[in-house]
Amino acid sequence: MVSVNEFRANLKTYIDLAISSHEPLKVNRRNGGDFVVMSFEDYEREKETLYVLQNSSLMEQIAKSMKTFDSKSGYKPNQSELDEINSF
Repeated sequence: MVSVNEFRANLKTYIDLAISSHEPLKVNRRNGGDFVVMSFEDYEREKETLYVLQNSSLMEQIAKSMKTFDSKSGYKPNQSELDEINSF
């Protein structure tokens, strides 16, 4: 967390830090209206995560996949398929 005055005085440093560290930076303003600085890449990732979390059918698919994974009852390729995969 940094004050808006500190952020303004060291703008490039704080932007570079937000991009390289992949950590959002909260900037405080005296009269409220705080804001966050983050890289565009991180912003896009957050949007995608929110989309998945808000999509009930995707969340159901993930839950089913987790159950299959945990029970180890998913698809098992036969030897011919394994040989084909391993040939690459």
